[in-house]
Amino acid sequence: MTERRELYPEIEATTGFLQVDDVHNIYYEECGSGPQPVVIFHGGPGGGSSPIYRRFFDPSAYRIIQFDQRGAGKSTPYASLEKNTTWDLVEDTEKLRKHLGIEKWVVFGGSWGSTLALSYAQKHADRVKALILRGIFTLRRSELLFFYQDGASHLFPDAWEKFLEPIPVVERHDLMSAYHRRLTGPDAEERRKCAMAWTIWELSTSRLYVDPAYIDKADDMAEAFARIESHYFVNGGFFEYDGQLIAEANKLNDIPGVIVQGRYDVVCPAKSAWELHKNWTNSELHIIPDAGHSCIEPGVIDQLVRGADKFKTIGL
Repeated sequence: MTERRELYPEIEATTGFLQVDDVHNIYYEECGSGPQPVVIFHGGPGGGSSPIYRRFFDPSAYRIIQFDQRGAGKSTPYASLEKNTTWDLVEDTEKLRKHLGIEKWVVFGGSWGSTLALSYAQKHADRVKALILRGIFTLRRSELLFFYQDGASHLFPDAWEKFLEPIPVVERHDLMSAYHRRLTGPDAEERRKCAMAWTIWELSTSRLYVDPAYIDKADDMAEAFARIESHYFVNGGFFEYDGQLIAEANKLNDIPGVIVQGRYDVVCPAKSAWELHKNWTNSELHIIPDAGHSCIEPGVIDQLVRGADKFKTIGL
């Protein structure tokens, strides 16, 4: 059996801010000394960037760039929903690319990061050298209902019971809308309680083996994570129609890509990765037999690092 690849060593980054409109100031960072630019899209939406994402890339080969999307992480205003849509984030990416003097780059993203990566690549295919995607999420209604209404609840009934607690029984027929009303409502304590319940549900289901230490991180990210996610989800991701990213995957056929998918991912089940792969002729799909949703499970790390290594010199 081939030995699994591991993350590259930790690396420090330089940081900056880019004012992208009259409301939002976007935090970004760069590291690595290589000639190959790569942009990393974090998850959520609202999850924020992370130092661990830098470590999928050989720093001697890559110029590694990541940024906090509107309302997330160190970007300001924090947790803001104003002018915050998928297409705003796509255009922020273009503004950042131009600001950094990059002509084309490799694009990397997992979970919601894969949604944004696909959205960006389908709109700006001429700026994308290759795609490295993990835990495919295309924000179809069926995907949202599986995780937030009826599906994953059958596999994690204990965690699901806690997710239901803040919502009255009479409103549980549409949990995303019920949560959204509270997360955008005037009661600060109710917003906090619902943000924690929403975030803990996702963290409880993200790994093949439930990790209590990971769940304990909910408080650090809950407000932006829950508010921005629910904002996007009740608005259908701001797509023109349901299923747009799968239906228009043929726009990517001139772009090579690697898709890495955990077999037991219940947050973003493998059906979406499978259907994307079938509609995108220039993609290769790796289903990891012993992984869930998280990007730091060993088999997922292995294939993401291999994918990044594969595109070290593409287009140079």
